[in-house]
Amino acid sequence: MSTETLPDADLGQWHRLDRRMLLIRPVLDVVKSLPVLIGAVLLGKGNGWEWIGLGVTALTVCVGVSHVLTSRYRIADGQVEWSTGLLLRKHRAIPLDRIRTVDVTSEPKHRLFSLSAVRIGTGRHSLGQGAGDDQLVLDAISETEAHRLRTVLLHRKEVPAGSEAEAAPPPEQVVAEVDRKWVRYAPFTLSGLAVVGAIFAAVWHFAHQLDIDPENVGPLRDLMDDLANTAVWLIVVVAAVALLVVVSLLSVGGYLLSFWNFKLTRETEGTLHVRRGLITTRSVSIEEERLRGVEVKETLPLRIAGGARLTAIAGGLREGKGGDKGGGLLLPPAPVGRVHEVAAEVLRENFDPATVPLNRHPRRALTRRLTRAIGGVLILAAALFGLYWIGFLPAWMWQVALGLVPFAALVGWDQYRNLGHAIVGRYLVSRSGSLARSTVAIRREGVTGIVVSRSFFQRRAGLITVTAPIAAGIGGYRVVDVGESAGLAVAEQTAPGLLTPFLRREAQR
Repeated sequence: MSTETLPDADLGQWHRLDRRMLLIRPVLDVVKSLPVLIGAVLLGKGNGWEWIGLGVTALTVCVGVSHVLTSRYRIADGQVEWSTGLLLRKHRAIPLDRIRTVDVTSEPKHRLFSLSAVRIGTGRHSLGQGAGDDQLVLDAISETEAHRLRTVLLHRKEVPAGSEAEAAPPPEQVVAEVDRKWVRYAPFTLSGLAVVGAIFAAVWHFAHQLDIDPENVGPLRDLMDDLANTAVWLIVVVAAVALLVVVSLLSVGGYLLSFWNFKLTRETEGTLHVRRGLITTRSVSIEEERLRGVEVKETLPLRIAGGARLTAIAGGLREGKGGDKGGGLLLPPAPVGRVHEVAAEVLRENFDPATVPLNRHPRRALTRRLTRAIGGVLILAAALFGLYWIGFLPAWMWQVALGLVPFAALVGWDQYRNLGHAIVGRYLVSRSGSLARSTVAIRREGVTGIVVSRSFFQRRAGLITVTAPIAAGIGGYRVVDVGESAGLAVAEQTAPGLLTPFLRREAQR
């Protein structure tokens, strides 16, 4: 993009981070340094370690304050520039035509002073760079300045800094809003299970590090004595019910925190805008011209409850963790019918490609899934039996594993039942999975090639896997275990003429 399309008020003008961050950053740095400070005090005992801990804390605070005072950014010469540092200066520049997303996040520390953190993403990774080298983070600026930057960088719209125009959001159409009744789907996401696992792992780790024996803790010792005199089946039932209640409560809490006031809108400039969050608010903008499709995700518990979630497949959206995770979310766990309606609206189609009838895969694909599902359980049971035989494990463990064979067979059958593909208009639709079923609809014009592969066992079964690479999402989407003729037909329809030379060469051999 040329500099003529940029606001004159922004050309060459440097902006600084909001000085109110100086009231927050030192406190956060002191909190981060508390483990070092506490360790130094405990180890000190008059030998000077306390002063080392205080020095490390003071240095951390000084570095944080220096970052706030020296960080500057501007839009000039067709790029966003960022500079920071006092003794060691850093300078970064991102061309405007590489910007894919502008993610505005307001954590509690920001909301205290009406501030936001802006992540300007390019969606690209370079060899040897870290996970954060494809984005520029401005932490923190005012909410109005964050909105102005989003408008300038994504819509190329002239909004002078400090003007009243920056407070007026662009016209938008509401596509979807969260319904408070949807919280009933939260327990079926099992997101609380991860929290319980993390808490248990942390407690176990600290107990091990501090050499704490449960038998030396009064309440735990009494609990273990009571459990020793209780029937095993009763312990299992009570523990399962307690775990279910805790996981459900944590899942509901997580749902409310993440998706409170969720709203998906379409702006007149051709941008999908997602806003959500209760304590930490997040605002993500997705340019529709970079939208390559949608994905309907259904975990088994959520599918049983009749729910699903919708995500965007778009160029520049990172498939990351933590703060990057969920950037492409278009609808949180919601009724599957509503998910399909929103998918059709997002794609600007009169139908939802994810609901069209799919072509079934050969019965040989069923054999492969049953073999892998049942075989995996039998191998596990055999391994547990071997450990029981040498006296390392009790007998009930391999017996329980063997009892999972019927469940494995059902999972294998469900995996086959969910397999399917179709070419619908300009979309390639593919579905697979059981415990986590995924239905993907991608635009064929966005496909960058075709990959046809088959393993040794697939060759024996006459099956192939067709992968459609695309510069979005996870980078490629597969049609798994499809018959050779049907798979080649899908490949030809997805990318017409691309495989023709290779098929002719194979026929001539």
